[in-house]
Amino acid sequence: MTEQEPVRSDFIREIIENDLATGKHGGRVQTRFPPEPNGYLHVGHAKAICLNFGIARQYGGKCNLRFDDTNPTKEETEYVDSIMEDVRWLGFEWDGLYYASDYFEQLYQWAVQLIEAGKAFVCDLTADQVREFRGSPMEAGRPSPFRDRPVGENLDLFRRMRAGEFPDGARTLRAKVDMASPNINLRDPVLYRILHATHHRTGDAWCIYPMYDFAHGQCDSIEQITHSICTLEFEIHRPLYDWFIRELGIFAPRQIEFARLNLTYTVMSKRKLLQLVQENFVSGWDDPRMPTIAGMRRRGYTPEGLRAFCATIGVTKFNSLTDVALLEHHLRDDLNRRALRVMAVLDPIKVVIDNYPEGQSEELDAINNPEDASMGTRKVPFSREIYIERDDFREDPPKKFFRLAPGREVRLRYAYFLRCERVVKDEATGEIKELHCTYDPATRGGNAPDGRKVQATIHWVSVPQSLAVEVRDYDRLYLKEDTNDLGENEDWRTHINPKSLIVNTSARVEPGLAQARIGTAYQFERQGYYCLDSVDVTRDRLVFNRTVGLKDSWAKIEKRGV
Repeated sequence: MTEQEPVRSDFIREIIENDLATGKHGGRVQTRFPPEPNGYLHVGHAKAICLNFGIARQYGGKCNLRFDDTNPTKEETEYVDSIMEDVRWLGFEWDGLYYASDYFEQLYQWAVQLIEAGKAFVCDLTADQVREFRGSPMEAGRPSPFRDRPVGENLDLFRRMRAGEFPDGARTLRAKVDMASPNINLRDPVLYRILHATHHRTGDAWCIYPMYDFAHGQCDSIEQITHSICTLEFEIHRPLYDWFIRELGIFAPRQIEFARLNLTYTVMSKRKLLQLVQENFVSGWDDPRMPTIAGMRRRGYTPEGLRAFCATIGVTKFNSLTDVALLEHHLRDDLNRRALRVMAVLDPIKVVIDNYPEGQSEELDAINNPEDASMGTRKVPFSREIYIERDDFREDPPKKFFRLAPGREVRLRYAYFLRCERVVKDEATGEIKELHCTYDPATRGGNAPDGRKVQATIHWVSVPQSLAVEVRDYDRLYLKEDTNDLGENEDWRTHINPKSLIVNTSARVEPGLAQARIGTAYQFERQGYYCLDSVDVTRDRLVFNRTVGLKDSWAKIEKRGV
């Protein structure tokens, strides 16, 4: 791991270190990241990626990428491709690339083995009947009337299920475990269902598909996974995971569960994220407001910032809510080191410098990044007419407003002292059209030879050379702090922020941004961090997305000890 991402000890690493010390699994560490390709990965998956690949890297082991593609009605090649891109973007490379569909024949044969051992049967109950017979946490389930079918009949029916003789939902293959178990997952779980659907890899070769609980542990076993790390909701499934492996007599990985990531103001459910896309609340899975890795990448998040965040939150056995401000804190910390500084005026008001020679312009030196001298300097043009931020001027300034006002002097960043002399307004509306000012030629570079001081420095761009750009400012997509805290009949969509995207077509930026590149981070001085949009930008239309503002609320929270 890098110096910016220190490894923190946690209960999973303690388990692994103990296994290594005792020689379990021959001193090997083999993990895997097993997403279902039914959507784009989100920031919660980033935590799992960093954990699985990070552990393998830390202990000199291996980590596979395996797609859990056992549900053909929801899975697409588009999602497979996006997942591989996300893993690589985060800075990891898998040691083996596998699919659960690679093992369909082996899984089928293991199902046959369970039938032959009297441990599985073909059931004709409907899905609703299976739920009814399964009982509740407070009452034992009832055995299916088909539970004691002869082995030969079960083998024949299962073969015919595979051959496609029965319609969807007509029959299932179920394990014989324990209908009285307090763990409902052990009450004769379904292993296979009939599903006449085209698979993104196997086509129409199969019409029966294994359930996750049956496929997952056996896939881990085939790949000789030593530590099968998954989120806490699978803890109650672990006895079934172990039961299948024990009954089949195959290699036994160790399943370890950790708490999933929950972020404030963030929806993490794949189902809800899909609804956001399908119901056009967002432009797609990579909309910069989405918590998907693709959306974060398009918005300008860095893999280093995400990895540092994941390293900080660590892993625990207890569900909790993490403040999204912590993620933004790590993002700012990384961007502060790497972002190129530029000047951009988002709400421009024109300034005419009356005593600056007409037709003249000059180039001033500007620092690219004060945190890294190796990034050098650039030239910015200065002329008689400039734009400043409208908020940097007050005709009647309130107390403690130290920026530009009539009769007041400020410093222009990298340039000169500027004094406001008069205000020109639109006669019809009374709106300020432009400011007329004077400058002090002796203050080039921002210092006065006579030692006089100003209390504010403001940014600007030269009118003739500045570029018109579109700027998209993003706010939180969800207004409710805890997205899991909803009333029984409360629709989560009513909490979507109607002002999560503000499009600004009036912004002006310094001319060097004509050469802006996708993937490069920029700090609009005094505004925030921005990046060039990777989708909507064209040669004639520059579109910048705000990644995050400059204000770091988490640093203040941490300082207060809250």
